[in-house]
Amino acid sequence: MKTARPPAVLVLAVLTLHLLLGHELQRIQDGWRDDGPPMPRRLQVEFVQEMQLQLPPPARRVATAPPVPVRVPATRSPVDDGPSQDLPPPPAPAASAPVVASAADAASAPSAPVGPVMPAAVAASGPVSDEPGPEWPLSTRLSYAMTGSFRGGPIHGQAQVEWLRQGAAYQVHLDVSAGPSFAPFFTRRISSQGQLTPDGIAPQRYDEEEKRLLLDGSRASVFFLGAEVQLAHGVRQPLARGAQDSASQFVQLTWLFLTGREALQAGRRVEFPLVLPRRQYAWQYEVVGEAVVDTPMGPLVSWHLRPTQPVVGGDLAAELWVAPALQYLPVRLLIRQSAETVIDLTLKSAPLQAAPESPNDIPRRLSP
Repeated sequence: MKTARPPAVLVLAVLTLHLLLGHELQRIQDGWRDDGPPMPRRLQVEFVQEMQLQLPPPARRVATAPPVPVRVPATRSPVDDGPSQDLPPPPAPAASAPVVASAADAASAPSAPVGPVMPAAVAASGPVSDEPGPEWPLSTRLSYAMTGSFRGGPIHGQAQVEWLRQGAAYQVHLDVSAGPSFAPFFTRRISSQGQLTPDGIAPQRYDEEEKRLLLDGSRASVFFLGAEVQLAHGVRQPLARGAQDSASQFVQLTWLFLTGREALQAGRRVEFPLVLPRRQYAWQYEVVGEAVVDTPMGPLVSWHLRPTQPVVGGDLAAELWVAPALQYLPVRLLIRQSAETVIDLTLKSAPLQAAPESPNDIPRRLSP
């Protein structure tokens, strides 16, 4: 007598249930949740003008306090609760190599080294004040075309980065969607919010939110709590001074280059603590050198920055190309999660900016 076999539909339903449960358990283990505090409401900003290309004048550094060694996770590998070590102060910035807005300007570029665009108000005042001033870019929206691969398959889409500030409050939002804009099959938003300080960006909260076609959304949140940080899975760890998150780091780099706190020169390294949803890193970017990036505003000479270490456990790492002629904002981003998931973002239109909040926000050129 033959044993009755269960219907194929029942077998398929059981297998699907097991897959969904496995996915949910893995997501919870990684710190992704569907509940918890909602995403922060965006600051309301009106973008009224296209950013104009700027040729940087000779560098003048903003006077700053001597760097203080901070305790961060060891650079040899990412850590969860491992030992920390003191990092020496970064070397003093050196003069940058000549930079031009486009390849056509190369023949007429000055022979003397040139450096960051520094507003006159900043250079004249010495140390940066407690209130954010013209050394911070105006609220800016950058739109990108997206190509790459997702789990081994080709993807196309669009992305948008918004840097928003009102007084000392800031937000950074990166929105990525794959597929047609009217019906994307995958969307991801990463957001950072916090305060602008004399030492740069001080994040207070970071969120990653992901949605896929026919699946519920999920979110991971990180909270910066003074001397501690609460990671996405709820674990608290000591927080190093100057730590950035995955979104704030890009504007922090812009600020460092604009104010001359870090110089762009091939072979130099820019380092700071980096907090990702599941772990912290003692992060370093190597300045690879200059490269011309084709943009809708013409070919722009940009500086290529590349991470010096790999990430683990599905964390995201980005290479970036920053253009001095566009206030050192990224004109290209190459984001890797694994060998099979890579997103390449290239600027597809001129950046848009908000009107200055006050006369002090208007960037002014330094006289040579």
